[in-house]
Amino acid sequence: MGIKLFKRSATAILAIALLIPSAAVLAKEESGGTQSYSATRQSAAKKAALLTEDYGVTSVQYALFDNGRIAVSGQAGINDEQGIIPLNNNTVYGIGSVAKVYAAAAVMRLVDEGKLKLDEPVVSYLPAFTMKDSRYKQITPRMLLNHSSGLNGSTLTNSILYRDNDTYAHDHFLEDLAQQELKADPGAYSVYSNDSFTLAELLVEEVSGMSFTEFIQHAFFEPLALSRTYTASEELNEEAAAALYSPMREGQMPLGIDNAIGSGGIYSTAEELALFGGLFAGYGQGLLSDTAVTQMAQEEYKRGLWPEQGSDMFNYGLGWDSVHLAPFGDYGIKALTKGGDTLFYHAQLIVLPEQGMTAAVLSSGGSSIFNSVFASDLLLQALKERGDIQHLPSPKSFGEPIAAAPPQKQLDYAGVYGNFQTVYQIGITPEGKLLLSNALQPGTGAAEYVFTESGDYISQDGTTKVRFVEETNDRVYLWISQYISLPGLGQTVATYYDAEKLDKNEISSETAEKWAERDGKIYYILNEKFTSALYFANMATTVQLMEDVPGYNASQKITGPNSSKNDIQIPGLNGRDHMPYQFYQDNGTEYLKVQSFLFIHEDGIKSIYGGQKSKATILEDGLARWFAIPEAAAGKRLTVSRPAQSSFAVYDASGICVFFSQVDEDRAIELPPNGKVVFVGEPGTVFQLSLK
Repeated sequence: MGIKLFKRSATAILAIALLIPSAAVLAKEESGGTQSYSATRQSAAKKAALLTEDYGVTSVQYALFDNGRIAVSGQAGINDEQGIIPLNNNTVYGIGSVAKVYAAAAVMRLVDEGKLKLDEPVVSYLPAFTMKDSRYKQITPRMLLNHSSGLNGSTLTNSILYRDNDTYAHDHFLEDLAQQELKADPGAYSVYSNDSFTLAELLVEEVSGMSFTEFIQHAFFEPLALSRTYTASEELNEEAAAALYSPMREGQMPLGIDNAIGSGGIYSTAEELALFGGLFAGYGQGLLSDTAVTQMAQEEYKRGLWPEQGSDMFNYGLGWDSVHLAPFGDYGIKALTKGGDTLFYHAQLIVLPEQGMTAAVLSSGGSSIFNSVFASDLLLQALKERGDIQHLPSPKSFGEPIAAAPPQKQLDYAGVYGNFQTVYQIGITPEGKLLLSNALQPGTGAAEYVFTESGDYISQDGTTKVRFVEETNDRVYLWISQYISLPGLGQTVATYYDAEKLDKNEISSETAEKWAERDGKIYYILNEKFTSALYFANMATTVQLMEDVPGYNASQKITGPNSSKNDIQIPGLNGRDHMPYQFYQDNGTEYLKVQSFLFIHEDGIKSIYGGQKSKATILEDGLARWFAIPEAAAGKRLTVSRPAQSSFAVYDASGICVFFSQVDEDRAIELPPNGKVVFVGEPGTVFQLSLK
């Protein structure tokens, strides 16, 4: 669990850059950079200002790479709370899941070197990889990179930490996988998987004999002179990073470090991300072969189950979210893209391989969708200015729906549909009106769609089209295509299987009774490190039963008195992160195991002592200690004396974190009525408590 810090020598990087000029530098010398892009610069500055003024973005940084050079770059917004550190092109942002492109490139580099084959089993190279499910032996490197491995999704225990690059998530990953089963046959369909890229990270380390950080430094960062690009295992000066803010509290947040490097733990600038993207746009010769670049841009999503679509936000390549990003297909232009979202950082990289162009947009606050639309507009403006296209895209719509009577077959599609995070109740009237509501929150209203002669349902505003699809796996899916318009920024389109129809799940009366006792109960996280951002976010989970859908815990199928698991098989995003539930009792208290996370039942939490002096001690198991705030303690001010390697947090009755010692300066905290307090540290850590 040690912290590994690797400082790169600026002198060494400069020497390498002088000996091996980057392709971007070479191309710049050849091209002379003749295009000024004045109109594109003006447009980008306006869009950046709009994001920070109207879309809740704290800061945004952008860059356009064209003809071997950074042609346009800029930034907008605020940085540190004191206003001392200005934003500039060297300000560093977390790029989140855009790191997956780096991981894919690293694997392809090993393929180029003849050390790895895409379609050989991973276990051939990484024999320590094992799972409870024997199908894991079929997983190949290709399946890791195109999200079709069948891994459950996100094994991220102790991975998102404040000012802490502990390697726990990396060091225990194979141990955690060994306790899991697959959610689908390897290669059956592509569904977003963080774990696939963490496994790819370990694969690169095993085959190369280097740490993942060392390998990508050697393979890409140093030859391209990316001196402002870091991984989570390196020492990043927090003052060099874009300031973070949360809507849940006032003031600046500490730097959150994503320690799952291959799936999300890289930090960079927009200019350097755009330069890295140049590898896939004809630059960086010798770093990746043309064959490798071409393979990464293939339609990998078509290898398995996938919804019918055109150019879109999601259609996977190797590492790429999309290899046919809209609206570029309307111009006959191939576009690759990858987005990333962490708790507060957001990123988007778009590459136009045939045009030799890339765009990168990074932000603190906001969303990768905002960044994607901005980056698309940046490229479209540049394409127009250099004469490659004649006009910018106009907003699209499916048009106002003209109602038609649905056949009986359509009425049969009514029922309950689920995805990895929610459940829908769908009703269809004989007149052809589809009503879609949240089955987990009854009474919150329903979205309405109108059946049309095309066989699709369309929203009244024409932005969304819905249909039902009976797939080759005998499952029924809710298919959605949606135009997403961001006023002043632009438009994108997303087409996907949103949910799958849930079949009946008969359970015994004994099992039903056991689950009924848990309905609505809250379970609190126990085994995250004291620096974990999940305490600020209050990672709690709740059992949610539905009267109209017996046999299910939300979208999970109940499999026994103490277990449930997702049975859905949805390609794309909405079938991601299967998290089976397993309950057990210990000394009269119920615990919940969810993959590598451990939770405690709310009824097992004791009340904090309401007297003036007390203490809380972390027991030998090292688990967090949770306490309820009784009436006798509510309204009193809590002061805590604690060791440096520990933390505590206070929550109100609704579960909102009102104080976390890793985020806030230690002070006396007024305890909210019916709230909770948690203490976190190593075994034997003692917290001295004073209530006044």
